[in-house]
Amino acid sequence: MVKITGEYQGDLHCQATHGPSGSTLETDAPVDNQGRGEAFSPTDLAATALATCMLTIMGMAARRLNIDIKGARFEVTKEMSTDLPRRIVRLGTQIWLPVPQSADPNGVLERAAHTCPVHQSLHPSIERPVVLHWKK
Repeated sequence: MVKITGEYQGDLHCQATHGPSGSTLETDAPVDNQGRGEAFSPTDLAATALATCMLTIMGMAARRLNIDIKGARFEVTKEMSTDLPRRIVRLGTQIWLPVPQSADPNGVLERAAHTCPVHQSLHPSIERPVVLHWKK
């Protein structure tokens, strides 16, 4: 179990503290929803959690395969609903891998991306396409 604590700072800003490490992060409401966009919004953190979770689980799988994916990069695009209730409707993720696809002929890394805990925890109505870009 991990405990995360937080405090509302006012003006639509929050600060959260990760119990085990003491690391902190701040959030702000997005510009299109009354905020100033000065930090990650809570839904930005959901998008970030998805992509970093994918890379973490892929890193674990790569380690088992003796493949080094250090330097792998991601881009996640978050799309919000245009109707109410306001919600995430799509998280499109692209991952650039520093290895050729031939390094993973059985598709272990791609399966790892799709089975990360955040991917599995998102509501099924959220579209979650994933594109892997392998080194040429």
